[in-house]
Amino acid sequence: MTTPVCTSASKVAAPGTRTLPTSTLSTLSSLTNLPYPSFSAYVKARQPVLLRTARSLTANPCDAEDLLQTALAKTYVAWERIEDHRALDGYVRRALLNTRTSQWRKRKVDEFACDELPEPQGGQATDPAEQQALHDAMWRAIMKLPARQRAMVVLRYYEDLSEVQTAEILGVSVGTVKSAVSRALGKLREDPELEPVR
Repeated sequence: MTTPVCTSASKVAAPGTRTLPTSTLSTLSSLTNLPYPSFSAYVKARQPVLLRTARSLTANPCDAEDLLQTALAKTYVAWERIEDHRALDGYVRRALLNTRTSQWRKRKVDEFACDELPEPQGGQATDPAEQQALHDAMWRAIMKLPARQRAMVVLRYYEDLSEVQTAEILGVSVGTVKSAVSRALGKLREDPELEPVR
């Protein structure tokens, strides 16, 4: 679950913090003058340790960065009220844990217990061996096409380019692309290796 970052999280660290993750740095890069220089110094000194703690609470490193930002934003807001700055790590860790617990409680549960498993959408799953055999047969059929038609089919259907883009790349008219691709598809439909697909 990705946690929304607090809007006040942009006031968490000084702009020169080198060890913060890239996404966190981009959020914090607009800072110039923090009213609490001691907070800025604390974040610079302790953020790697605190980030490790956040990572131990989440499965995703990006979520850990967001979690740490949120906890530091809460710490920043409460900075004047914190009397013993020697206990800051404990305060931030408690903020990390409380924030993570709140996120966990708010998450939406999409799983329910049931007696029978529902059938997967789309009927029976295709056999990977059959898919590979079809893929190989398709490539063999494409390789039988003349070079120009082959290039057009690959650009149109494998590279997903438009007829105009294909024409520009090959230096031909759009009409040439349309007619050549039409002839190529006709040949592919007649290929005996692809008969089971039809």
